[in-house]
Amino acid sequence: MSRSRIRLITFDLDDTLWPCLPAIQAAEQVLHGWLRDKAPRLAEAHDIESMRAHRRTVMESMPEIAHDLGLVRHRSLIQLLESFDYPADLADAAVSLFLEHRSRVEPYPDALPVLRALAPDYRLVSLTNGNADVEVTSLRGIFAHNLTAAGIGAAKPDPAMFRRALELTGCDTDECLHLGDDPWTDVEAARAFGIPAIWVNRTGRDWPETLEPPSLTVTHLYELTAWLKDGRTGDDDGI
Repeated sequence: MSRSRIRLITFDLDDTLWPCLPAIQAAEQVLHGWLRDKAPRLAEAHDIESMRAHRRTVMESMPEIAHDLGLVRHRSLIQLLESFDYPADLADAAVSLFLEHRSRVEPYPDALPVLRALAPDYRLVSLTNGNADVEVTSLRGIFAHNLTAAGIGAAKPDPAMFRRALELTGCDTDECLHLGDDPWTDVEAARAFGIPAIWVNRTGRDWPETLEPPSLTVTHLYELTAWLKDGRTGDDDGI
């Protein structure tokens, strides 16, 4: 792939542009505290881990909605609320509260400056299986499009989000580059669809032995801008 042909760069969000776990843990703590007030019998019977286990059973029993984590949480809460004789419509407020706090992410220090530097020269599109809302974070306004598994109807590694990003921007696979932290749902999924991919490995993880190694790995996004600049100044060996 010629770096000089790249017009579209797609980015995963969780653990690529911001750490995911702190926001989820905080949101689940807030939600459980809310349930202790609104549905105390439920909150006493179920801690955060057992509620997580219940969501897994919902995903297994309803695979048609498993890609939509917000809907899975909503269905799980309805079942739990009803089992303790609480009104099901409490689930609406509970999920809204969770999503509000789920989106209180803290992007990595390199994310905003690099994205701002790339935006004049590339179409930028976010692709996520998660349910954080980019437009209420400090990265708002950066991306031309923000695609989610819930909105598309399929989660990576399904190619639907990659396909939609190409459709929305009028780009071909050889004009696109994807970055993400997950070896399977980001790197391998993009490669299988014909899109070159860069592995964002911020934490020094080992690459899975069962997968072909990535063509390029970066530990922060400044390495991406350096790599792109090299390609535009004649040192273009592709990936």
